[in-house]
Amino acid sequence: MNRVDIVDVISDFVSLKKSGQNYKALSPFNNEKTASFFVVPAKGLFKDFSSGKGGSAVTFVMEHEGMSYPEAIRYLAKKYGVEIKEDASTAEAQEKQSEREGLYILMNFAKDYYHHNLFHTDEGKGIGLSYFRERGFNDRTIQKFELGYALEGWSNLMDEAIRKNYNKELLEKTGLVVKSEGDRVYDRFRGRVIFPVHNMTGKVIAFGARMMGKEKNQPKYINSPETEIYHKSNVLYGLFQGKNAIRQHDTCFLVEGYTDVLSMHQADVENVVASSGTALTEEQIKLIRRFTENVTVLFDGDAAGIKAALRGIDLILKGGLNVRVVLLPDGEDPDSYSRKVGTTEFQKYLSTKAQDFISFKSGLFAREAGNDPIRKAESIKEIVSSIALIPDPVKRSVYLQETSQQLKIGESVLLVELNKLLMQERRRREREQVQSAVPPEFDANLEQIQAPAVQVVDPGDMVYYQERETIRLLINYADKTLEDQQVAEYLLHELEDVQFSNHTFREIHDEFALQLRKGTVPDSKYFLEHGSPEVQKVVTDLITRRYETSPHWKEKYHIYFPHEEEILKDVALSNVLRLKFRVVQKMKEDNLTKIQTSEQNGNWDEVEKCLVHQAGLIDAERELADMLGIVVAR
Repeated sequence: MNRVDIVDVISDFVSLKKSGQNYKALSPFNNEKTASFFVVPAKGLFKDFSSGKGGSAVTFVMEHEGMSYPEAIRYLAKKYGVEIKEDASTAEAQEKQSEREGLYILMNFAKDYYHHNLFHTDEGKGIGLSYFRERGFNDRTIQKFELGYALEGWSNLMDEAIRKNYNKELLEKTGLVVKSEGDRVYDRFRGRVIFPVHNMTGKVIAFGARMMGKEKNQPKYINSPETEIYHKSNVLYGLFQGKNAIRQHDTCFLVEGYTDVLSMHQADVENVVASSGTALTEEQIKLIRRFTENVTVLFDGDAAGIKAALRGIDLILKGGLNVRVVLLPDGEDPDSYSRKVGTTEFQKYLSTKAQDFISFKSGLFAREAGNDPIRKAESIKEIVSSIALIPDPVKRSVYLQETSQQLKIGESVLLVELNKLLMQERRRREREQVQSAVPPEFDANLEQIQAPAVQVVDPGDMVYYQERETIRLLINYADKTLEDQQVAEYLLHELEDVQFSNHTFREIHDEFALQLRKGTVPDSKYFLEHGSPEVQKVVTDLITRRYETSPHWKEKYHIYFPHEEEILKDVALSNVLRLKFRVVQKMKEDNLTKIQTSEQNGNWDEVEKCLVHQAGLIDAERELADMLGIVVAR
């Protein structure tokens, strides 16, 4: 853990921006417009205020990649070159491993197997390697993307896996082998070149395979099926290899296929990803947005293909990204054109031919509509529908002006159409919100929906928040001195007769008491390294601040705010009194319930005893209220 740099770890997945001593970014867990994800390097933790997640570098990898704790430790150990000693893996041990980890192991085995075939078998060299070389891919690119070849034959991969004691049942779950209706099992990929698909950490989770022969009734490309570790809507081909370049250039090129990505890397354009022939999804757009808000889509000259791709670009606009378009010459795609003109000319073409998407779409529809007024009206509605998807109102206004000039139509006309679409979308969202609030027993008749009853403050909730404040003070100031004793000693002594109701708070409190008896004072780092996941989350929440007081208040405006540490004695005393006050209020509520129950059961002796106890609680509440300066006790 001492070797881990949390900023370095999280930067592999999220584009961080410096903010004072910390870093911030858009949440990788929620779709949001303003940054609420913070990394605090001094404390080695992160906090996502939009989703509530937080913790150490290990916690982030577990949450973001869905890894188990051992998987996250192995990932970080490999990243930082730390050797982890584990028992040798046997066939029996492999079977006992979790299914998810087993899938990763098998996919890695398959990747190595296919890659070995490409360079060390006659068939692989004669067919697969020859194909890649004919396409202009050098060995550096082949190694970088770990390309391979699947031999002809029905069970080459399966036989090799079984020979090495891999689980046959798990092999089927990876999708590497297929079981037919007659229970015949055979390799999914045969006689094809192989394109491994990596996740964000570089693990192989799927394969794409291109046919080499000309068999009828066989698709040119086939892909791995969805598995526990592979969901195609959440993956972009080339993102693992290109994420650093995307962050560096602050833009991402979006292409269609595997070979397009490879060709652009060879042309020294590494900030590129592919949707691999599938329609772009919201999840894939969120992946791009973690590294940049600028996307450039490359189109070939096929008009039908452009029209189909426009729907995907509307989704990118809706995701809040800035979209530009590069239209390649007729009959060319990124792969063919980069090889045709060479690296320098290709890069020059990309930089000079890029145009914003709305202008591109306006020009495309304007050319198609010509002088036909009906088609022109349809084109205007189509373009405005795209502008309506842009969440930023300033950008929408700018695009309206440009569209007005390009289509030679009044801006006010376009604005009316835009507002109509925005109102329709607003009403749709409001209907969905209302319907989601209607209980199942209602039939969505809005007249039956009544205003919610006024909620009464629950004393139990107030106790929870005051217990939380006590733990916050312990975590942040345990070793600070109050006159002749430490904060931890003071709080634990003053609250020794208080039993914490929240399990996690009680766990932290008890650990403080245990360590103090041993003569040590634990800090936040101690709990982050040794605490349970629940403890780690609570500690992260309590030591991370979303906002800091600007130094300008004091330095520029001479307005001084005392730091909490400067008034720590008052804060600690107030907390002790308030926690006791809230506990007494909770005891009053519980005792009152007990009185009512005893009355209903006719247990008058118990009622009398509870009434005496209630009078004592009222006196204690009044005394604490006076000390706190509370006029009316609730």
